[in-house]
Amino acid sequence: MAKKKASRSTKKASKKAPARKAPARKAAGKKGSKKKAATGDLIISKSRTKAMASLNVSSDFYGALDAKVREMITMAEHRATENRRATLRPQDL
Repeated sequence: MAKKKASRSTKKASKKAPARKAPARKAAGKKGSKKKAATGDLIISKSRTKAMASLNVSSDFYGALDAKVREMITMAEHRATENRRATLRPQDL
């Protein structure tokens, strides 16, 4: 059998297509703007409170508990901003 002669190819490197530009990012919102949670969403889940309570719980209890928790979070946010912090800590409660 005859050996094939290895030929060196002199292919030119093909030019790659130019990279696409990254999509433009949205401009950052104003500093200090607060996002409010939808009032329809409960912070406290009913299943957790049912697991903890050995008593019956009325349906109004969950709404009142949610309102109290939201009030506590608002007060904690206020205390953290007074102390020039952007992070809520347990002592803020």
